Amino acid sequence: MDDKAPDRVTTISDVARLAGVSTATVSRTLSNPAIVSERARKAVLAAIDRTGYSANVSARNLRRRQAGGVLALAPNLANPFFSEILAGMSDVLGDHDMNLIVADTRIGERGRRRLVDYADRSRADGLLVLDGQIDRALVDRPNCPPVVQVCEIVAGLDAPRVVADNAGGAASAIAHLAGRGHTRIGRLSGPAGNSLTRGRDAGFRRAIAAAGLQVPAAAVVAGDFSFAAGRRAAAHLLALPDRPTAIFCDNDEMACGLLSGLHHAGVRIPRDIAVVGFDDIEMSRHLTPALTTVRQPRRRIGREAARMLLDLLAGGAARTEIMVPTELVLRDSA
Repeated sequence: MDDKAPDRVTTISDVARLAGVSTATVSRTLSNPAIVSERARKAVLAAIDRTGYSANVSARNLRRRQAGGVLALAPNLANPFFSEILAGMSDVLGDHDMNLIVADTRIGERGRRRLVDYADRSRADGLLVLDGQIDRALVDRPNCPPVVQVCEIVAGLDAPRVVADNAGGAASAIAHLAGRGHTRIGRLSGPAGNSLTRGRDAGFRRAIAAAGLQVPAAAVVAGDFSFAAGRRAAAHLLALPDRPTAIFCDNDEMACGLLSGLHHAGVRIPRDIAVVGFDDIEMSRHLTPALTTVRQPRRRIGREAARMLLDLLAGGAARTEIMVPTELVLRDSA
């Protein structure tokens, strides 16, 4: 008996459900069966036979790729944060014989015109967007290929996303500092309106309230995720009459700048002021003192995002959001 209604087209999700596997596994079985276990491959092929699903549906979608590649849009490629995410994307896409093309979104109006040309179905099969401040019109057009948002969220864009648990990560950092006896905890935040800033702010405030603490407005400094912002914040925080004994930074790059500024001012870390960052970029473990930070599994985030996009390209129903857990890494700065 046919397992689908006669007036309904069988989808890749139907096959996945019957086989007891994910849509990604169905997609891989059709496009690159060598990387799928024999057990999963047999289950998928049996489900295809049983449902009458045409294996050519997914294969045809993949064959119709005109570019054979995916465009990743990231702000400031000099930022070391992105390297592991892009590597994770490349891992997965390479397994499917697809190229990863990377473009910097902060390259002026002339560069934006080039991005409009590339963010087109004729040039790229899909977009992986790592810039939450990108012009939504660039990625929300009729001829734009499927989009997955990565780490940051573009306001108003209805597209699936892969994000870290920003609130949970920030809350774990504050709980650690409060547990060490700190009652005056400051914060160096990311840019206002940024989705990372909002998530980390929610976790920060939740944990501060849970610890029964209060944070003076002057102890929260707005930054822009740059090293220079950290250096500037050091001067501001040290000038406060009742300066914090611990500071949580919304990313590691600002934390590195903060450590530099505090060190040059003669501050002993963590004896005088403890510092915690967020991201766990490579530089963090090589500082003196080594930076305590919240680790985002960035390579995993990149892989999850690429798999989500491949599911979309294969005609599957991608999950709306994948939230990847974070981990507090204890080192010497806090």
